[in-house]
Amino acid sequence: MQSLLVVEDEIDIAELLRHVFSKEGFQVEVAHSGLSALEVLRREPPDLVVLDWMLPELSGIEVLKEMRARPDMQLVPVILLTARREEIDRVLGLELGADDYVTKPFSSRELVLRIRGLLKRGERRVDPKEGALKVGPIEIHAADHRAVVAGKTLTLTLTEFRLLEDLVRARGRVRTRETLLSEVWGYDSEVLSRTVDTHVRRLRSKLHEAADWLVTVRGVGYRIQDPVEER
Repeated sequence: MQSLLVVEDEIDIAELLRHVFSKEGFQVEVAHSGLSALEVLRREPPDLVVLDWMLPELSGIEVLKEMRARPDMQLVPVILLTARREEIDRVLGLELGADDYVTKPFSSRELVLRIRGLLKRGERRVDPKEGALKVGPIEIHAADHRAVVAGKTLTLTLTEFRLLEDLVRARGRVRTRETLLSEVWGYDSEVLSRTVDTHVRRLRSKLHEAADWLVTVRGVGYRIQDPVEER
């Protein structure tokens, strides 16, 4: 049974989510503050975290920063719940390592679909005999969720890894934002293309000397390509 940690200080919302997620077959633990969330995370990381932005004692953003600073929490997906409707706030959450965000008020059904989409990515079966995928200085080791550039292992979230893997598998072909949302995030949306852009920007910053290999095709999407061929 897959486990979820719901971090929400509003008791009614937290209990609603516990009820909904339990009916969907998840094992659910609830924390009502940032500090109690960290206690749970240090004890045993869940399969996914639903994290409210505004929390007492320690904000959701601080919890997220703490998670992404820990090697054993890099691949745990995080969905940020936020009442903040300004785009700059939502982008900040993504830039700090959230995999997705949902604004309040939200549909419980939509949240469940987002959760299943993220968890499905982590379950994708890989042939253990499959060798590394290599494009230029970039290597993808799908069997153990590892990405390497010039011999150095990158520290990526699950979403960043899947995004890079998808682009490397495409080997030079353009991947539209819509395709990436469907293949990497597991759902379609007309309003979440900024989610893709933000993750690409964060991924590019982590590629170091291979950053130029992640090419933006303006108005279309992205591809992995030798930067020499772009000149």
